[in-house]
Amino acid sequence: MVTHVNRPTAPEEAPMRQEAPTSARAFGLAPAPPGESPGSAVARRLETDADTVERDLIKLVLTIVELLRQLMERTAVHRVDQGDLSEEQEERIGMTLMILQERMDELCDRYGLSMEDLNLDLGPLGSLLPRGGS
Repeated sequence: MVTHVNRPTAPEEAPMRQEAPTSARAFGLAPAPPGESPGSAVARRLETDADTVERDLIKLVLTIVELLRQLMERTAVHRVDQGDLSEEQEERIGMTLMILQERMDELCDRYGLSMEDLNLDLGPLGSLLPRGGS
């Protein structure tokens, strides 16, 4: 009995994946001109000057911090609603979240970012952070 074995597709046979429009916008990618080698196209398509890299890195870090801040805030509200925290713990968590929000605002101001700039468009999934803040 002969069975058919599927062999894996070699990399050169695999179809080229196209960047999703949202990720292309997020990373400032542009399509490579026809007939150009892929290595040189990547170097030209990505903005890699020090200011852009620093700002994009700050934007990524602040996005992650804001996501975690919002998750902690929701958890704290849930715990307060459940009665799991003493008044002292509620006060401490509230102050900590307020200070973190102030620091986020300061860092956004320093780097010329708004809270909306930190929100990533995940395409069909919607945005990473709820619109309009918490």
